[in-house]
Parts: sequence; structure tokens; C-alpha cells
Amino acid sequence: MTSLVIRAAQPGDEAEILRMIRALADFEREPDAVVASEAMLADNLFGEGGHVHAHLAERDGRAVGMALWFLNYSTWTGRSGLYLEDLFVDPGERRSGVAQSLMVALAQEAMARGCARMDWAVLDWNTEAMRFYERIGARRSEGWQPWRLEGEAIARLALTDRA
Repeated sequence: MTSLVIRAAQPGDEAEILRMIRALADFEREPDAVVASEAMLADNLFGEGGHVHAHLAERDGRAVGMALWFLNYSTWTGRSGLYLEDLFVDPGERRSGVAQSLMVALAQEAMARGCARMDWAVLDWNTEAMRFYERIGARRSEGWQPWRLEGEAIARLALTDRA
């Protein structure tokens, strides 16, 4: 097997990142959910005030995996954290060390930025991912449930009179 290179995303990577986002949505049984575009990714990843980051895994110059992340903040630690939004590895590259290499790169990024922790969410049916995360030393955040407000619910709340 040829060598694997992990690098920070750069302008021009938007099409490959979007390809993997779409493939991830397909894997997560939400193939029609992606509304992101290459232009949106370019703005969020590389535009002025860009707040999203990505690392790509490449084998022989071809993108085979990605980790898309951003910084959050822990009031308890008074430090930033790294939130992994998406981790994706092309099906033919799974179990070849790509995911581990991406997570190592993110751990190094978190250390360099002084982050107190790394967080992410896993779908409750994705037991293979859970086993992988346990193998690298992660643990489930017991007692915490993910919650979300989106779309029309945000708009309704925004129009509500403040108490």
C-alpha cells in the first residue's frame, strides 16, 4: 500500500470535500440532505472570517478521507475545544489507517491550539464507528443528549418576544 498524506485543506479542495460530504450523507441515510455548495465551503473554509477547518487524507494524490472541524468553547475549562463535525473515509480505504491518521492529526491540532478536549457525535446505529472511537481512547459522554434547533424552528424562535 502506498503512503498516506494528511494535510490541511486548501483552496481548490472544495469539490473533493463536497464529494465526501455527499458520500457521508448517503452513508448516514440522508442522501438528499446536503445543500452545501463548493462556494459555501470556500467561504466557510477559506474566506475572511472563515471558521471551519478541514484535514484531507490523500493516497497517491487522491483524497480518500476528510475530517471537517471547528473550535468550540468550554466555560468550565476556560479553553477552546475542537469539535469534529464530520469524519469520512472512502469505503475502499476503510480499515487501512486513514481514520486513525486523521484523528491523530486532529489531536495534534488540538494540542497545538491548547484545546481542552475534542468532541463529536456518532449515530446510534454506527457501532463500527463507536468501536473505532473506543479503540483510540474516546468515551461516550454519558448523560448528555444531542439537541438541535433548525430551519423554521429557528425563525419562529427569533420572532418570539423576549420575556
